[in-house]
Amino acid sequence: MMNQSGNLTGALLQNLTVTVTHAHLSSRYPGWNRLNETPSFNRLYFIDGGEGKVILNGQAHFPRPGQLMIMPAGSTQTTETSPDNPYKRYFCHFDAHIGEWPLFHTGNKLYICDVAEPDAIREIFTEMITRFPEENLLSTMRNQAALLHLLALCLEDGGYSDFMGELAHTNGQRQLANVLQYIEQRLTQPMEVEELAELVHLHPNYFILYFKKYMGVPPMHYVQLKRMELAKRQLSYSTSSISDIAAQVGMELAHFSKYFKKSTGVSPSAYRNSTR
Repeated sequence: MMNQSGNLTGALLQNLTVTVTHAHLSSRYPGWNRLNETPSFNRLYFIDGGEGKVILNGQAHFPRPGQLMIMPAGSTQTTETSPDNPYKRYFCHFDAHIGEWPLFHTGNKLYICDVAEPDAIREIFTEMITRFPEENLLSTMRNQAALLHLLALCLEDGGYSDFMGELAHTNGQRQLANVLQYIEQRLTQPMEVEELAELVHLHPNYFILYFKKYMGVPPMHYVQLKRMELAKRQLSYSTSSISDIAAQVGMELAHFSKYFKKSTGVSPSAYRNSTR
């Protein structure tokens, strides 16, 4: 069984969406200098030369060439660079959400790291900048993949190993963790939305909206998805009969078979045969 924090982190990341809304390379002096801006989008920069300063939520930083940094949406940002030695910067603007919840919060710090392989980062940004105007499905998918790679690199190489822990332990998400753990432990038992709502002391109607905001789907839909995940694992890796597996996910055999086929497109027995 996963611990509470790990369970919540994994569930949240299933609903992570990112979108690149702008990508560019610039070394212009006036374009960098801004005073107390609060943008509605996140900024990701790779500094490739020059000198300057960033003040984010009142804290000053002096990014150096060879550093990658994330500036969260909604934070108060002042940026300055030298007119004689302006920053050369690869950058993109992006949106990032888990359900309806922003991945980076307005009160967060500047995320910054030293890059081990600058040439690789330049190449990723150059390809992103080239693809951005194309506005087709494959270019969009590749830019999303590139953005996720750069974000993960910045968080990992910057030593922000507690990033998801912090995200998972805000008040609202800490309550949600209790609900997800409750669901995980009771997949074999009947569940109703009322008992889940009671865990966070909300009326069921409000709870449904609250849950969907974080998880992207209504609570009972999520319960059924988790039951189907458990059933798939059992069908693939156990010798239990299909009727036993139906019982393990708290469903009658006929209902289980019908719902499994509806959600996967194949019957439980066909799924088992295809994974062996």
